Parts: sequence; structure tokens; C-alpha cells
Amino acid sequence: MSNVFSFQIGVYIIYTMLEAQGPGNAGILINPDKADVDKYLKGGFQHATNTFLVQGQGKNVLIDTGFGTNLFNCLKEIGVAPEKIDAIFLTHMHGDHIGGMQKDGKALFPNAKVYLSEIEKEYWTVTNQNRGAIAALDAYKGRVETFKPGALGNAPEVLVGITGIASYGHTPGHTSYSIKDGGKELIVWGDLMHVELIQFPVPSQAVTYDTDPKAATTARLETLQYAAQTGTAIAGHHLLFPAIGTVSAAGDGYLFNHE
Repeated sequence: MSNVFSFQIGVYIIYTMLEAQGPGNAGILINPDKADVDKYLKGGFQHATNTFLVQGQGKNVLIDTGFGTNLFNCLKEIGVAPEKIDAIFLTHMHGDHIGGMQKDGKALFPNAKVYLSEIEKEYWTVTNQNRGAIAALDAYKGRVETFKPGALGNAPEVLVGITGIASYGHTPGHTSYSIKDGGKELIVWGDLMHVELIQFPVPSQAVTYDTDPKAATTARLETLQYAAQTGTAIAGHHLLFPAIGTVSAAGDGYLFNHE
């Protein structure tokens, strides 16, 4: 089975690249309702880690780099050499999103610029002084650009056709990215969701990975409502492969319609 899936939005082709998928741990849920767990997770659940490549307007753009384990095999399958990556957009700086950026202090994407929110960079490199985050950015010295993400539907362009959306909470500067063309839109929403079987029908359910669970829940609810109302497709770094689809309202929650 291929670990690569392609999806088109106007002139852009978005590739899901699967890094890993296996049994998940319900212990990451914060104070879940037992009835919800019995209803939605009775048979357990699978947890995935994905990353994404966006091709269009003459650019190859990565949205996060996963662990850096299967990423390079996936890029080879697509036919894109690491030297051909023009930009890396970071949703946030947890290790499973920046693991493929560098090795032994050397940038693994030698021609790429790195883009991330100002708040996220400050949090990991100044406030926390996280060694992994600092090493990831140090490998791209002189090629790191920060920006201020905006609101859903009114966010600033980072590159042509790609905007950065403030979806704070999972981490202080967590950012989603919108790819829009030809009247169609896809939001790559990073870590707004980790356990899709319960967090779509019960979107108020937060996880222990969230720095600010309340803010993360607000961002998730806002994005789900926007996607359901506008027909916008969504993609998530921890949704089950191929991790792209549309959202529809269902009772008090939402239904994810996988591609």
C-alpha cells in the first residue's frame, strides 16, 4: 500500500505522506465521559502521524516534517528531492512535526526557507529554550521567517495562495494553513485533533498534549463550524490516512467524510 495520497485544490496538489500509524492510547483524553468512551472507542482506535506536501505556483512546500522517518521515502515516491523543497511551514514545534528538519546540525532541506508564527518561535526558543526546537531552526540560520497568523477567512498570505490561521491552544503559537484556489479551499489544521473517533462527535474533548486545552477546544470548534458551513476540506496531522476530507454537522458534533 502506498503511503502517499494526492488531493487537488485548484492549481495546487496536496500530498498526504504517512509517517506512522498504530494503536492509540485513550489515556491522552482529559476527563472523558465514560459513556462517550464506551460509545466511540469501545474497540480501541488507531493513531496516525502525517505530514503534507503542497505543490503549486512553481513551489514545493512542506507543512511540517513529521518524525523524519518515512518522509523521505514518500518524497522519493512523489519524485521530489529534498533539494527541491522551497519552504517548510511549521504548524508548531513538537518533535513529531520538526523531526525531519535536521540531522547532526545539518539542514535536510538545504534550499528551504522555514516559516512559523512569531509566538511559536518565541515559546520554544526563548521561553522554554527547547534544545530540539533550537537545533531545528539553527540548521536554517538566515532562512527562518516569522509571521502573525490571522483569523479564519481573513488570514495573511505566507506565500501565494497559502495563508496562516491562528489556531492557538495546542501550543501557544499553533498555526493552521489554508490553501485556496479556484473557489475551493483546504485547511491543513495541524494538531487540532488527535482522536478523531471521539473528537468529531464530541469536539469539546481535549487531550493532554494541549498546552491550553480550553483554547485548543475553541480553535477546534471554530474550525469545524467554518468547515461545515463553507464546505471547506480539512486535513490533519493525526487523522487516519489519507487524513483529508470534508466535515458535516451531526447532532451536537460533526461527521468526518474521509476522501
